[in-house]
Amino acid sequence: MTTLSNHVPDPRLITAFAERQDGPLHRVNPWTKVGIVGALVLAVTVFDRLVLLAGLYGAVLLVYGVAGLPYRRLAGWYTLPLLFIVSVAGPLAFLEPGTPIGGALSTPLGELSVTWAGLVLFAELSCRSLTVVTFTLAASMTTKYNDVAYLLGRLLPRPIDQIALLTYRFTFVMIETLEDLVKAVLSRGANLSEFWSNKRLYARILGMTLLTAIEQSERLVKSMEARGYNGDITLYGDVSRPPVHELVVVAGAYVTVVGYAAVGVYGVGL
Repeated sequence: MTTLSNHVPDPRLITAFAERQDGPLHRVNPWTKVGIVGALVLAVTVFDRLVLLAGLYGAVLLVYGVAGLPYRRLAGWYTLPLLFIVSVAGPLAFLEPGTPIGGALSTPLGELSVTWAGLVLFAELSCRSLTVVTFTLAASMTTKYNDVAYLLGRLLPRPIDQIALLTYRFTFVMIETLEDLVKAVLSRGANLSEFWSNKRLYARILGMTLLTAIEQSERLVKSMEARGYNGDITLYGDVSRPPVHELVVVAGAYVTVVGYAAVGVYGVGL
């Protein structure tokens, strides 16, 4: 399972970072982190220049490092986002008009080439995606589980908040089940490098993982009902309001993004 955790964010490891470490970002109010995530999503949507997007991504990487979080782990967890970026932005890079880089490639559908405009577009989409992913991971790895549960209970309407909390717990159960199944397969001589030739075997593993996890989750729900669960997970935690200086930072972030959108994008005169 270590191989999988190196490339897929493991909620158990994320929770361990949040509960056991104590860095600068751990001491930031969780509501502030939620506000910053919203500002970043707005910023990557509004910013239309590669320099700004790259600078924003660099700033987020700096915050990640200052928080005391491992860059090596982050690089491995970029696997899924990069697969998404390549699958979406990769074809778009070939469709952008402009000066080709290194000539054209002949295909049955015609000549394909990556232009400078296509390369810039690919870089912009990469910065947009990785900026939000990086800070979301940083916020998750520096916010305790009780605080996350409290925020979900306050931000999401019922019964969506209950579904989100139970889904989070179900993720732990499914990963533990998958870990046991993968260990059993590896102990019998299976090799993950031969995935394609054994695709049916791994499809069965995935199916068994889901079925076993559902069975364990049903037992978990029954045990919760036996202890008085009636569809409402009581939130015992409490997240206080952010201090004034953090509110100023969040407000400044939104003002900066909205100001750039008004002046730089829509050309509103001051």
